Amino acid sequence: MKKNYVLFFSLIGIVLISIGIFSVTLLKDSSTRSKDQSTSEKQPTSQASDSKQIESSQELESKEKEVMKIDNPQLNQELITATANQNLSEIKRLLTVGANVDAMDEKQQTGLLVATHKNNVEMAEIFLLNGANVNQQDAIQDSPFLYAGAEGRTEILQMMLAYNPDTTLTNRFGGTALIPAAEKGHLDNVRLLLEQTDIDVNHVNQPGWTALLEAIVLTNGDTTQQQIVQVLLEHGADPNLADANGIRPLRHANQMGYGKIAEELRNAGAYE
Repeated sequence: MKKNYVLFFSLIGIVLISIGIFSVTLLKDSSTRSKDQSTSEKQPTSQASDSKQIESSQELESKEKEVMKIDNPQLNQELITATANQNLSEIKRLLTVGANVDAMDEKQQTGLLVATHKNNVEMAEIFLLNGANVNQQDAIQDSPFLYAGAEGRTEILQMMLAYNPDTTLTNRFGGTALIPAAEKGHLDNVRLLLEQTDIDVNHVNQPGWTALLEAIVLTNGDTTQQQIVQVLLEHGADPNLADANGIRPLRHANQMGYGKIAEELRNAGAYE
């Protein structure tokens, strides 16, 4: 009988030990899962933290740039002087320490416009790389882009195309960059503007002229002007768009004795 009791309690002990081992195993598995879950939950938090740090860094950089834009009259005047003297190293230094890249002189000319006047390509590039506004107009409504187009500053004009020039901007005569370029015989500029921008080839200025009309009426009709007329027509210039007095391009060409230009116009469908 005693042996039976001993055997019974031994069996119970074995069962209890087995249950204990199983419970410990479950607890370990649960703990491991909890840690894994905690790690996976922490990972996005870490990523979010990194993202916030990047955003904070970008905001700080943006604020620093805004601070740099605050006008410092002394630095701006030094920049104007350095620009007038075409002192490139001084221009670079002043822009680095916070001079306004679009600081204007007494004629409301920015450094970029002055560089364009002087056809100083390297100086113009310095201003462009530092964020100069190609559309900023001076007291007589010239902008760097308008002036470069009108005065044959082809290399500078080419650089400006990467800096969002406003092709609808007009000068004091109501003309776009294309019209004076066509009148003054700047063939390369005419091609550049028509091939690489969305400039309106048929824009009419305040006196009532288009680029095509000015390329005929205000020129000597030489070979360059003949080529300009051809390029304008190839890019959609209206050969029958009359001036303010109702006179069409073909009549102007005939009256002025520009036979080659008249021929180009007729080939494009012009009539008097």
